[in-house]
Amino acid sequence: MKKTLPLILIIALLLFGLQECRTSSNNEKPDTRKTLSLQNIDSSVKPGDNFFLYANGKWYDTATILPTESRSGARLEMDYRTKANIKRILEEASSSNNPKGSIEQKIGDLYASGMDSATIENLEYEPVKPFLQHIDSIKNAEDIMKFVADQWSYYNPLIIGQFVTPDDKNSTRNFVVYYQSGLGLPDRDYYFKNDPATLAVVKAYQSYIIRLFILTGDDSATSAKKMNTVYSLEKQMASSHRTNVELRDPQKNYNKISVSDANKKMPVIGWKDFLVDLHVKTDSFNLAQPEYYTKLNELLNTIPIASWKVYLRFHLLDDVSSSLSNDFVQADFNYYNQALNGQKKIKERWERVYGVIDANIGEGLGQLYVNKYFSEDAKKRIQELVNNLQKAFEARIDKLDWMSDSTKKKAKEKLYTFHKKVGYPDKWRDYSNITIDRHNYFNDLMSCGKNEYDYEVNKIGKPVDPAEWGMTPPTNNAYYNPTGNEIVFPAGILQFPMFDAEADDAMNYGGIGMVIGHEMTHGFDDQGAQYDKNGNLKDWWMKEDYEKFKAKGEQVIKLYDSFTVLDSLHVNGRLTQGENTADLGGIAIAYDAFKLTKEGKDTSRIDGFTPDQRFFLSFAQSWRRKVTDASLRQQVATDPHSPSIYRVLAPLMNFTPFYTAFNVKEGDKMFVPEDKRINIW
Repeated sequence: MKKTLPLILIIALLLFGLQECRTSSNNEKPDTRKTLSLQNIDSSVKPGDNFFLYANGKWYDTATILPTESRSGARLEMDYRTKANIKRILEEASSSNNPKGSIEQKIGDLYASGMDSATIENLEYEPVKPFLQHIDSIKNAEDIMKFVADQWSYYNPLIIGQFVTPDDKNSTRNFVVYYQSGLGLPDRDYYFKNDPATLAVVKAYQSYIIRLFILTGDDSATSAKKMNTVYSLEKQMASSHRTNVELRDPQKNYNKISVSDANKKMPVIGWKDFLVDLHVKTDSFNLAQPEYYTKLNELLNTIPIASWKVYLRFHLLDDVSSSLSNDFVQADFNYYNQALNGQKKIKERWERVYGVIDANIGEGLGQLYVNKYFSEDAKKRIQELVNNLQKAFEARIDKLDWMSDSTKKKAKEKLYTFHKKVGYPDKWRDYSNITIDRHNYFNDLMSCGKNEYDYEVNKIGKPVDPAEWGMTPPTNNAYYNPTGNEIVFPAGILQFPMFDAEADDAMNYGGIGMVIGHEMTHGFDDQGAQYDKNGNLKDWWMKEDYEKFKAKGEQVIKLYDSFTVLDSLHVNGRLTQGENTADLGGIAIAYDAFKLTKEGKDTSRIDGFTPDQRFFLSFAQSWRRKVTDASLRQQVATDPHSPSIYRVLAPLMNFTPFYTAFNVKEGDKMFVPEDKRINIW
């Protein structure tokens, strides 16, 4: 039930979390022209000392994080407006007499079943008992793998990580990938670090394990013993996991193996029979992190079956806990939201149910959303921006002094073969196989999970559908997908302060323009640069050029390693290298594209600021964000994105037009000598 992207999914997601701002329908005119938040500017801060605080300081000093959140800022303000629109859609669908089988009926009835807290509360954990009884009947490793396959058929992942994606070396065909899995903590390092912050998370996780066992009938002593069994087994699994930094290497994550060879090397897993049980029809697959599966094969052979049954019982309950009665929901919240992110209070039920609907029938909900709240004018304006940024990027490639003409030619070919997706898909997902009963939430989710699993496995070995999207339309995010060589901008991110169809060019190019440039640059970051124009993991560089590129990457790593986040905690420059490279390129490409516009060539002031100054202020204000310490610590440990403040400061420190716009001089804290400024793209 807990659907998360695998760590090795090489889609460079841009994690803004910015959501809907505009509330006008397609037939209504926008209310007012959007502009800078002048009240947030702190003129007591010198722009060249800390531009993030100059642009946002007055807001930052007074901003509070609500108890139901782990952050505040532009993201949350936009989230609330989008969710208000979504709530209206859900309530209308659930209260209407929609035709049976229609997407409105499925969305409305799923919302109704999720909101039926009285029925869910009375059932406690009754819905999951048949699965628990299945675990009780397990007698050997073969039974374990059959149970795991059965749970995967409902999209409940246990010990095996599986996803279907274009083959990295044959991007026109879908391929099945198996990646490292099995842990309950955010990543492997949590099992081996001994700092107080990490130990506090580990303690909360262990308490969570104990609590789930108690809620299903065990006493405290027995639950504590079972917790030790689960945690010990996970720690052994974690020892075989690659680190988050190691997972950034797509070449090392490509390990194609035949089913017969895998079966011989890992006979206890029994790949041949296991894939049959999974309904996976293939003669080969990508064993992305072989070390984990070698270890899993060993553990299945050496760990007592009784211990495995304890492990499976907990992880099954963990997967479904948020869909059970309130005691389970609260236990889930205490660990995932409170301990990991510092959130103090659980969100309202409707908002949690909305998240479930988006995860399970999101394109159906997205279809209703864009029909009502997304303007076609906005889509056209974004497409214009994308095209202008391509031109600006091409010009920057032509001017590079470190790249040969041969590599420049191939880089521009890749740039102009980008598949550009804006707003929403050209064709919508079919959810006809899902059965929704407004009185049976758990079974509804099982039906959704089965539909999603069948949809995924049926793609294996078949041609890639270039029209498929990896995000739902209301999602406030964007991504670059290297195997599709595509940049994708859902409707949810195409709103103020990132974008407004009525806003001036300085606002839009500083906001969404930077996002577009960021995603384009992902095609040429440390990971994306390893894929050719067709999306294949293939070397297309002149050797000397690639060595220069890697050397510049080391400069990026060194710079971000120097940034302190909390106390002695630093940004991990190597983990965040790709996103940082995209930020550096994104602001430069967006600015160059802005200078191609009429306003970009002008010097007229608005609210006392030149067009260039407004461009940079728009950029900084769109990144306005404040987060809890717990959330920040987890971000640094696991997230390939740097904290927002450094996503503003570092690109500007290395961009000369910013120096000119705000008269940044030597002695200012952000000043970097011109010959030391990092310029990759």
